[in-house]
Amino acid sequence: MAFFPTNLDELKARNWDRADVILITGDAYIDHPSFGAALLARVLEKEGYKVGIIAQPDWKSDRDFLRLGTPRLFFGVTAGNMDSMVNHYTAQRRIRSDDAYTPGGKSGKRPDRAVMIYTNILRRLFKGTPVIIGGIEASLRRIAHYDFWQDKIRNSILADSKADLLIYGMAEKPLVELARRLVQGEDISEIKNIPSTMVYVKEADGIRLPDADKCSDKLTFHEMNRSFYQNYLSHELYQLNGGRMLKHNPPAESLSESEMDELYSLPFENAPHPSYKGQILPAWEQIRGSITSHRGCYGGCNFCAIAIHQGRKIQSRSEDGIIKEAQKMSGTITDLGGPSANMYQSRCKLGFPASCPRLSCIYPKICPNLEIDHDRQLRLLERLSALPKIKHVFIASGIRHDLALSEKRYISAIAQKYTGGRLKLAPEHSSDRVLRLIGKPSIKLFESFSKQYFDEVKKSGLKRQIIPYIIIGHPGTTMEDAMMLRDWLRDNRMQVEQVQEFTPTPMSISTAMYYTGMDFETGEAIHIPSPGEIRRQKELILPVAKYQQGSKKRNTRKNSK
Repeated sequence: MAFFPTNLDELKARNWDRADVILITGDAYIDHPSFGAALLARVLEKEGYKVGIIAQPDWKSDRDFLRLGTPRLFFGVTAGNMDSMVNHYTAQRRIRSDDAYTPGGKSGKRPDRAVMIYTNILRRLFKGTPVIIGGIEASLRRIAHYDFWQDKIRNSILADSKADLLIYGMAEKPLVELARRLVQGEDISEIKNIPSTMVYVKEADGIRLPDADKCSDKLTFHEMNRSFYQNYLSHELYQLNGGRMLKHNPPAESLSESEMDELYSLPFENAPHPSYKGQILPAWEQIRGSITSHRGCYGGCNFCAIAIHQGRKIQSRSEDGIIKEAQKMSGTITDLGGPSANMYQSRCKLGFPASCPRLSCIYPKICPNLEIDHDRQLRLLERLSALPKIKHVFIASGIRHDLALSEKRYISAIAQKYTGGRLKLAPEHSSDRVLRLIGKPSIKLFESFSKQYFDEVKKSGLKRQIIPYIIIGHPGTTMEDAMMLRDWLRDNRMQVEQVQEFTPTPMSISTAMYYTGMDFETGEAIHIPSPGEIRRQKELILPVAKYQQGSKKRNTRKNSK
């Protein structure tokens, strides 16, 4: 199969008079399942729809938006694989100088608040043509939310953008259902009940969240988020935004193993569009040698919103499906994984019921109903390693050390074969009080895993490192916590390559704590570090990182004991 049309000449080359669906994306067009627009285009194509893609249109001119004419059914709009504001600004609100999803890594090819800008232009140019918004930017702004960059509560992006409908999460099933119903003659304004969508309705007919314009009050915002997280999986929710009532439908059903296999076996070109003429696309270089084994995450880290986007239930591909993809590759598989690699083939005995009150299956303790299958992943890794064209298989996206702690065979295999010398783990902090606010287990579990890991390393006579991800400035942290973290890093001679500053991204639990100054679980007041204090916390940690980078010999000697 060829790349999807990106202009009228390519459209005519297929003998199409027009596309059924045109997807607008803030990313460069890379025809690979790791990129949302390409993935959804292939899904729609399989169902018989004619799809065009307009990648990174110039929003200062109408020309790019007119490239493919008017679609028969609708426009689909996404900012791309990242929220455009996170893509553009650091945690200190400074402008970033690069963009991994743009040719040459250059910044400036997409606007701030790309979903709203693109939608507003389409509304002006194509009156009467439905506009559907989705992707991570829309998904995590689907209800009233705190906007860090404006330091205020904003309406749902559906109300602010004036789009016709919002699809949140992984959009394959709801997007196909929407297209089918439009073909059958339903008007977009009549479609109210597709799972994983937000739509306009006349009045509430179920659980009503506090009105968006009342959520500036911090207690109200706290209550709104508590209600959302308790009910969004199983109930229709309603919220008044900008004078219009919005309905939040529960999530769509997760994909089965066979559906995941079918999705990743679609005829992708597995390459950037030829129009980029060999320019380097950093995001593509990072993932071109990787394989996605699953999606979803039940970790429930409070600063992360993967669960309310991809879902808590793990959706895994089959071993045979992954092997078929790997047989088309050669050399090194640079990463086999998902949000956490060793969640592959995890299951809940109860089927991850929507009624389950837990936000995490592994915090504060691993749920007894969770079935973890490290043997399946090990068997898959062994099968991949045995392929004649594959030299190495690595896990680069990280694992949950607390899940692996009791699996000595898995720890041994990771230590000896599958990490390329550097294992990335995310203890996040050393203070148990801070870890509770983050939703991560005690640092003692990280220390226990590290000991087992380096015991295996020593047996093999190898040199290995653990690279810890550290977060500073999380709501509730103090300078005393930062000093405790500094001392812990020094005592354990941990090499830290980067220190992540907490960024309040829309709809995460940690962001609710940041705005309200309240512990999400208890409602008690917590300390919110100022930007200046966050910089001072970072200044405490960074000298440790630099010191450790200059002391690799001692670090290796310590880790090998």
